[in-house]
Amino acid sequence: MKKNVVKDKSFGFALKIIYLCKYLQADKKEFILSKPLLRSGTAIGALISELSSV
Repeated sequence: MKKNVVKDKSFGFALKIIYLCKYLQADKKEFILSKPLLRSGTAIGALISELSSV
């Protein structure tokens, strides 16, 4: 099966966003935009996975 580069890159991006949000929460420097950033950063991978399954 052909490897999906976009799916792999979006997964890596989502992991980096998750680590960033965990870092901000651990250092008590959580800003108002960290929760929407987490939601939108992980939604990219979910949308790509949904698109590739169709």
